[in-house]
Amino acid sequence: MSLTDRTKPTDVSLNTDLYELTMAQGFWESGLTGTEACFNAFFRDNPFDGGYAVCCGTGQLADLVENFVFEDDDIDYLAGLEAPGGGPMFKPAFLEYLRDHRLDLTIHAVPEGQLVFGREPMVRVEGPIIDCQLVETALLNLVNFQTLVATKTARVVRAAEGRPVSDFGLRRAQGPDGGLAVARASYIAGASSTSNVLAGKIYGIPVFGTHAHSWVMAFPSELEAFRAFAKSSPKNCVLLLDTYDVRQGIVNAITVAKEMEDAGERLSAVRLDSGDLARLSKEARAAFDEAGLHYVKISVSNDLDELTIQSLLAQGAPIDSFGVGTKLATCDPQPSLGGVYKLSATRPGPDAPWTPVIKLSEQSYKRTVPGVQHVLRHYDASGCPVADMIVVDSVAGPAPAREMVDILDPYVTHRLSGNPEELLVEMVRHGRRVGGPEGIEAARARCKDALMRLDPAVARFLNPQTYPVGLEPGLADLRSRLAREERADSGRPTA
Repeated sequence: MSLTDRTKPTDVSLNTDLYELTMAQGFWESGLTGTEACFNAFFRDNPFDGGYAVCCGTGQLADLVENFVFEDDDIDYLAGLEAPGGGPMFKPAFLEYLRDHRLDLTIHAVPEGQLVFGREPMVRVEGPIIDCQLVETALLNLVNFQTLVATKTARVVRAAEGRPVSDFGLRRAQGPDGGLAVARASYIAGASSTSNVLAGKIYGIPVFGTHAHSWVMAFPSELEAFRAFAKSSPKNCVLLLDTYDVRQGIVNAITVAKEMEDAGERLSAVRLDSGDLARLSKEARAAFDEAGLHYVKISVSNDLDELTIQSLLAQGAPIDSFGVGTKLATCDPQPSLGGVYKLSATRPGPDAPWTPVIKLSEQSYKRTVPGVQHVLRHYDASGCPVADMIVVDSVAGPAPAREMVDILDPYVTHRLSGNPEELLVEMVRHGRRVGGPEGIEAARARCKDALMRLDPAVARFLNPQTYPVGLEPGLADLRSRLAREERADSGRPTA
């Protein structure tokens, strides 16, 4: 199969783990097609040992649900799968059920660009348990990676202190889809542009790029290469200085810059891609300034990340922009967000009350929160977020709680003040998008505003202050009671 034939626009139903389909068949065969469930997607720990994450990917959930359909070739493929013990893996009647099936899900999610924190729901999914299960893998695939990339980018942009950051990571990204996801998420989180032309076409992201070392090597001399590029792209001329020797590259770039001035053009910038970037950028800046070329910008690349950029600027490096590739596209040093999707409530039908459920696990930190959850974000008088409280309708009191129980330590409470705001927004209702699609510019603006309002102590890279996330006291009590009951039913000690 060729690259262009690998997917169709609606080819999302099989973008899943096999066990989602085997469970769906089991629910169908057990007569549970009418049973409803509530699932929550969340991550347990903030990525990169940081204090926050940037939510991303939720803006594509409505597209996922609306395009989730099993076409004839999908059914034919599933019909041909054999079970390890012999015979077909899926029953013909179940496959016919899937053929005409459309998802009847209602989804509330945190808007893209908003900040999120460990253990609070990013996405809440309600509907028939089969539908909730079928969408799990694709949903996590959308949200996990893009949230990780957006968070990494936000850190890089913070380190750059207002200087433009361009996504250069396509060639190091995890495949074509990974490259698109990186470009999209990084732009939402503050990157100024991308080298990915396809992402520019699809998402309207500004694209940026000039020439590589191979351009210089293809000419008899570096000076001839620079002159040829200036002639070819006078309005987009950034010269790469380190193919052979940076100091000679500076001399050649100054020569070409003067020739461009004589022709009524201007050299936009030079780029450094190796060596001691702090020292070399200072030498370049001094040389261009001495030549009267104060307008020529200095851009750097070469395996940059937020800590490297922070160090360069701390050394006084006169750098105007950054091209960040490998460590942005691969989210070095953390390969995964670790987001999970957990069942929190069930009911026999849409008109019945919800029954909260809890997962205990052998590891206490994997214990889930029960119920149909909402997240209330509290703000101070200046509009800065100060705490997030998880609540459920079944235990909430008539007035907003002014104290919450820490989500990790039941013996710690946090006082609350200010007016709370619901963080989860309805995006899909009974399988259909709510409202029109939101463009990524709106998500980008939301992210910029959220990061500006975040406490610097939470945003710092080293030992960030923990942002309070907790449970409404009634919910904390419910969680403890369900845990005791489940332990008692299993015959295990409750202490």
